[in-house]
Amino acid sequence: YLLRTLGARNPSSLRICTLLSKPSRREVEIPLDYIGFEIPNEFVLGYGLDLDEKYRNLPYVAVLKKEYYAGLPE
Repeated sequence: YLLRTLGARNPSSLRICTLLSKPSRREVEIPLDYIGFEIPNEFVLGYGLDLDEKYRNLPYVAVLKKEYYAGLPE
């Protein structure tokens, strides 16, 4: 959706950049032009990523231990 919407504005170029790429969870293949880090299928938070609106203000990205989120829906 987003690529089509932005592409409809006829930009001279359009690139996709992601800080974190988790290929094992991707449901639709998209062309990623720039990837900061490729990570395994683990729950990460901090630096804007949250769990129930908590921990997003951490100044780093961290892996959350499975026992802290095991009962939560995906």
